[in-house]
Amino acid sequence: MIISHKIRLAPNNKQATYLAKAAGTARFAYNWALAEWQTQYTAWKDDNTQPKPNQMGLRRQLNAIKREQFPWMLEVTKNAPQMAIIQLGNAFKNFFAGRAKYPQFKKKGKSRDSFTLTNDQFAIDASRIRIPNLGLVRMRETLRFSGKILSATVSRTADQWFASITVDTDQNYLPPAENQGTVGVDLGVSALATLSTGEKVAGAKPHRALLSRLQRLSRSLSRKVKGSANRHKAKQKLARLHARIANIRQDGLHQLTTDLTHRFDTIGIEDLNVSGMVKNRHLSRAISDMGFFEFRRQLEYKAGMRGSVVVVADRFFASSKTCSASGCGHKVDKLPLSVREWTCPVCGVVHDRDVNAAKNLQEYAVSYTVSACGGEGSGSRCKPTVKPAPAKQEFNAMTTFS
Repeated sequence: MIISHKIRLAPNNKQATYLAKAAGTARFAYNWALAEWQTQYTAWKDDNTQPKPNQMGLRRQLNAIKREQFPWMLEVTKNAPQMAIIQLGNAFKNFFAGRAKYPQFKKKGKSRDSFTLTNDQFAIDASRIRIPNLGLVRMRETLRFSGKILSATVSRTADQWFASITVDTDQNYLPPAENQGTVGVDLGVSALATLSTGEKVAGAKPHRALLSRLQRLSRSLSRKVKGSANRHKAKQKLARLHARIANIRQDGLHQLTTDLTHRFDTIGIEDLNVSGMVKNRHLSRAISDMGFFEFRRQLEYKAGMRGSVVVVADRFFASSKTCSASGCGHKVDKLPLSVREWTCPVCGVVHDRDVNAAKNLQEYAVSYTVSACGGEGSGSRCKPTVKPAPAKQEFNAMTTFS
């Protein structure tokens, strides 16, 4: 199992300057390689006798010229530019495979500053990490996981530096779920999650809570002279507030997903079209503030670590419009978002919209696990890796633990 542990660093001023230089070198190498890739690819299309660009060739090309053209690259670890080019090659692989968009140039101050180290270029000593050409940097905590260390990515969020250390371990750090029960989870705006048990979990909504302060700091930044020290200070204040909003949202999602995977063995959710939902100008801010995509990502990797199952219903599954009463299953034609309660015209049961959807998702998960395992007596654990055909379900434990 491959797990990544994100740990905050505590560098002094000299060390923070080095980390910023290394991140800037990685960004420059990525942009240089992207420009060279585009030039060489255009030349290859015009003349097939020309070499086709690849990350290995670009790495050799940079190594041949950096001592003369970019001598400042030698001040930081060699991994910073080399791993940036490798990551560009992976980005192009994902693009040509249809998994990602075309790689874009990284702009200073607009993208996350980071650089990656291979396992032969750093070492962990209790609560310190040794980085080439820098020495030991203090970490706020020790590495939680034991095993083979694969890599480390040093990144900056606002004015704080972090090291995300990837470890290949055979240990299972999460016990199985408490019971073999199944639950349906309906995500929403008024309540982040409504469970088929009737429980409703309110979202933290940190962006909404801190919106007035966010607007005030944004106006303050816009008034500062570009390039001035005051503008830099205002920019740091705004970045720290954005980081705080993200941390509050992450904390709420971690508590919810941990509780769900701890209590239930099988969890049914919907395959939400989040990118399409945020196009609604009336709800886009509220939807983004909830973090639906992050909820599903955390739920999937935590369920995978516990050996549980996350069943994703098809995007067009009518969970809200279908009556969840036993033996009914009537589906209404229309159910606007403004309607929060409705009465089934067939059986007369009054439904809470969200609870009804959660119950239908629970039934969907039960029917799926029964059909996948071959009978009701088989249990949901008989085939934990089965995934629904309509939605891609990949367990990826390379997820940061804050």
